[in-house]
Amino acid sequence: MKNRTRLPDIFLGVVTVIMYLPILLVVFYSFNESRITSVWEGFSLKWYRELFRDKAILEALVNSVILAVLSSFSAAVIGTLGAVGMTRVKLRSNGIIEYISTLPLMIPEIILGIVFLIFFSLIGLPFGMMTLVIAHTSFCIPYVFIIVKARLAGMDKSLAEAARDLGAGEMRAFFDITLPLIFPGIISGMLLSFAMSFDDVVISIFVTGVNTNTLPLKIYTQLKTGVTPKINALCTLMLGVTIVMCAISAYIGKKYNQKRLNEEESL
Repeated sequence: MKNRTRLPDIFLGVVTVIMYLPILLVVFYSFNESRITSVWEGFSLKWYRELFRDKAILEALVNSVILAVLSSFSAAVIGTLGAVGMTRVKLRSNGIIEYISTLPLMIPEIILGIVFLIFFSLIGLPFGMMTLVIAHTSFCIPYVFIIVKARLAGMDKSLAEAARDLGAGEMRAFFDITLPLIFPGIISGMLLSFAMSFDDVVISIFVTGVNTNTLPLKIYTQLKTGVTPKINALCTLMLGVTIVMCAISAYIGKKYNQKRLNEEESL
């Protein structure tokens, strides 16, 4: 009989206690009747109702959704074009260009925030939604770039070549053959970018305007007066949105991989 190691169980227990237990506590106390977070007085949706009556929070929510949509869409377009260009054009500097393209993932957000703050100040661009969109698009591009480039690497290049042999131009072959094959990857990268942009705090602090507030920044400013069940409810809703976006992204990727395996088995 083989000895079963307990390392996976220990790892799962440590991750659960350190990461997921605090999240579960925040979700649990968001349904607390009491205003005092540490005192449980019974189950209630009171703070969710208070949340949706708060006009400032609703305005910040709208700003966050608009920002995330614009940033993720822009990142999807730029990241896809970059991945396609890197795949088609073979240069000695491809490795350097790819490294530079993914560099924002490795640079600490506080440094990126300071860089964007100095850059926008030097060019005289007013701080507001425009600066937020530019900054968020910049750090979201690598997510799309990496996912789409991986799709392109696993794509059968003979399909596009066959289309060109039959008389289709470069653009026609791209839109009829390449784009439908990498589209699930684009959507996955876009959804992941949406979640990252929607939740960002650090970069947004440096590039937001006086009259532009996002939901994460609203939470950050309210935390200065203490943690309340209302903040717990807001965090729970944001957590739910992030989980849904990541789940949809993973589902699309899984369906695409399954479809690809089925097509390969049928050949």
